[in-house]
Amino acid sequence: MVEIKQLNSPILREIGALSRAIHSKSDLKFKEYHLQKGQFIFLTRICENQGINHIQLSMCLKVDKTTTTKAVQKLIAGGYIQKKQDESDSRAYKLYPTSKALEVYELVIEEENINIELCLQGFSVEEKTTIYELVKQMSRNMDIVWSRMKNGRS
Repeated sequence: MVEIKQLNSPILREIGALSRAIHSKSDLKFKEYHLQKGQFIFLTRICENQGINHIQLSMCLKVDKTTTTKAVQKLIAGGYIQKKQDESDSRAYKLYPTSKALEVYELVIEEENINIELCLQGFSVEEKTTIYELVKQMSRNMDIVWSRMKNGRS
């Protein structure tokens, strides 16, 4: 029998499964608004950071520029966002939510708050704070690697 290498910790698998479950639930919820797979995360960041550009949006969500471009194009086609040429750089565009986006944003935040309550039920305030701090630290650790990778270094 061949020995199979073991994971050091299943934590990332658990976080991944949790993330996929939340995204699936949210995708189903926002289907009636013609928001396709994961577009709601782009919509929320544009609503929260009005005037953000494609590069900033990609960095914020930790996705590649192609994924951002496709999502932005679909949101524009759906009437959710508009892009305006950057006054200081004619090659760049800033992204702004439409009134339609701002209406849906309220529903997205409502759903996000429901998911937060579901995920954190049974935890004390102190435990919730600890979880948040630990996940933030994990994210910071990964930011270093992700930034290097995006800049062509391993």
